[in-house]
Amino acid sequence: MESVRFVPVGLFSSVMGIGGLALAWRRAAAHWGLPDVIWQVLAGAAAVVFLLVALLYAVKLTRFPAAARAEWAHPVKVAFVPTATVSLLVLAAVWRDLAPGAAATAWWIGAVGHLGLTVAVIVAWIHRTGIAIGHVTPAWFIPVVGNVVTPLATPTVGSVELAWVSFGVGIVCWLALLPIVLARLIFADPLPPHLAPTIAVLIAPPAVSATSLLVLGGRDAALPVVLGLVGTALAFAVVAIGFVPALRRAPFGVPWWATTFPLAALAGALLALAGTVGGVGWNVLAGVVLGIATVVVIGVASRTVRAAVRRTLFVPD
Repeated sequence: MESVRFVPVGLFSSVMGIGGLALAWRRAAAHWGLPDVIWQVLAGAAAVVFLLVALLYAVKLTRFPAAARAEWAHPVKVAFVPTATVSLLVLAAVWRDLAPGAAATAWWIGAVGHLGLTVAVIVAWIHRTGIAIGHVTPAWFIPVVGNVVTPLATPTVGSVELAWVSFGVGIVCWLALLPIVLARLIFADPLPPHLAPTIAVLIAPPAVSATSLLVLGGRDAALPVVLGLVGTALAFAVVAIGFVPALRRAPFGVPWWATTFPLAALAGALLALAGTVGGVGWNVLAGVVLGIATVVVIGVASRTVRAAVRRTLFVPD
């Protein structure tokens, strides 16, 4: 039970990774005529993992509230707190057709909750002393840019108007924060080894934004911008490839889940684009990225289970 003290709130990113892969495979099933069972199994896994992580973190909040408060007070760890609300938004998008009632509940809690956390984290950044450029990581996108995930479940569940509001907040915050994150990566010391996997988070904002824009605006209204966003996501994917040597040296831990959702989001965006404009190239690229995302999710999940069994997953920093 003592190890629960060290359960990080960022463990909710596992739900994002598995759920994001389910969304990508659902698009693949619809676009290529693949069996639905693949994404449905992933959808079930994402829900089970969410319940497990929520239970663990509820125990931490109850038994070790000081440890939970310390995450909010930490300039780096606070960025992972909103993974809880983003995971709800991902689950809402995954389960919107399978269980629309539950998906709607998850969507409203996630959408409103994430907007609240966006404001709270920005206020904390502004008023907290001692924050330095070295505290910035790509994970800082999660609290503010996570709002672009909100439209994915609409219009089946949720509110299209609120989805547009959230999307706008996410896009503006991404454009505002991107120069800060890039400046940190270029001019400050390298990311700490255990946070090296967060470099993949650079891919997520433009990738998810592209898919959300297609959901909200349709082909005619959004295609030129979608192409630009997908191109940006691919460019950041190439940047992330340059970090592979650093990733090989990085110790395994919960931050490795930061690699999963961005890759799944990129696969989903490419599939959405392939379904919109067609073309062999987009379909091939979508298939390659989907395959990579699947391998990465399976690999990180298996290493997580192995570390949990060996009791090396939840340890002090």
